Amino acid sequence: MWKSSQQTWAELHEQAFRYFGGAVRYVVLDNLKEGVIKPDLYEPELNAVYADLLAHYHSVADPARVRDPNRKGSVENAIQHTQATALKGRRFDSLQAQNDFLEHWESNWAAKRIHGREKRQVQAMFEQERASLTPLPLSSFAFFQELVRTVCDDTTVRVDSSNYAARPAAIGSKVTVRLYAHLVEIRDRHSGALLRTHARSERRGATVLPDEERPFNSSRQTELLWKLAREIGPSCLAICQQWFAREGRLGQRRMWGLVGLARKHPAALVEQACSQAVLEQRVTLKAIALLVRELAQCTPDPPARLLTQQDDLIRDAADYADFFAAAASGVSATREWLQ
Repeated sequence: MWKSSQQTWAELHEQAFRYFGGAVRYVVLDNLKEGVIKPDLYEPELNAVYADLLAHYHSVADPARVRDPNRKGSVENAIQHTQATALKGRRFDSLQAQNDFLEHWESNWAAKRIHGREKRQVQAMFEQERASLTPLPLSSFAFFQELVRTVCDDTTVRVDSSNYAARPAAIGSKVTVRLYAHLVEIRDRHSGALLRTHARSERRGATVLPDEERPFNSSRQTELLWKLAREIGPSCLAICQQWFAREGRLGQRRMWGLVGLARKHPAALVEQACSQAVLEQRVTLKAIALLVRELAQCTPDPPARLLTQQDDLIRDAADYADFFAAAASGVSATREWLQ
C-alpha cells in the first residue's frame, strides 16, 4: 500500500486470512496506532474496525508489551529479507506492478527456499501449520467508518449531508455513528449499545425521521429564530412559523437559512422578498433566496460618499502648523496653544 490507516490495517488482515485460506486464533501485534489506539498492559484499546474484524474471524488480539521484545514475533526479519532480496535495486511503474512481482517472487522463490534458522523449506513449514488455521466465515467482513456526531435540536444526527433519527439518544449528546456501504448504525458513545439502524440514504440532504417522532414543541432555538425573523419583518416571521407548524423542529434548518439572508442583504430587501413569495405562493427557501438576488440586482447602489476637506469638525491646516511651531519652542507654549 502507499499509505496506512486504521481501515487499511484491517483490510490487509482480511486479505491475509483469505490468501492463506484460514484465520489465526491469536494475533500478537505491535502497538502501532492503526491497531492499538491506547496501549495498556491489561485492557488495551483497539481500533474499532480492527477489533470487529478480528471478532468476525474469531481471532483474539494481544498487543505486545511495551519494551518487551521477548514477547514479540520475529516478523521484522521477513520485511528486511524482502527489501534486501526482492526489491533492492528495482524500480516499478506502478504499485500494482510491484505487487505482481512480489507475488511471483513469493510463490516461486521465497516459499521454496530453505529457512536459515529452521533449516526447512518455508512452504513445507506452512503446510504443517495450515491445519491450525480456523475456517473462514462464509461472508466477508463489512467495513465501516466510525464517526462521532452530536444529536441536533430536531433529534437527528447529520451524516454525509443527510439526517437520521437518533432517539433514544438525548438532544445535545454525542453518539457514535458507524457508516457502512448501505447502512447507518447509531450507537451509544460510552457503552457501544446499538440505538438505531437506518438504510443509508442515496440522496444528499434527505431526512430519515418518522412523522411520529418529529418534535413540534418550540425550544430555545425556535424562540431565537422567531426573534431574528421578527427583526426582519412580519412576512418573514409568518413564513418561519408556517414552516415550524408543518415540519416541527425539522423546519429550523431552512429557518436558519432564511434569517441568514439578512447577513448578506438588507433586512428590508429580505422582508420584501418574503412578502412577494407569499403572494406568488412560492414559500420555499430557494425561491426566497432567488427573489432576494433579483431584488438586489434591481436596487441601485447608494451613491458613494465624497471626502471633504472642510467641515466644522476639521481643523484648518494652519492650526497644525502653529501647533508644531509651539511644540518646538517649548512645553509651556504648547499648553498655551492647546488652551
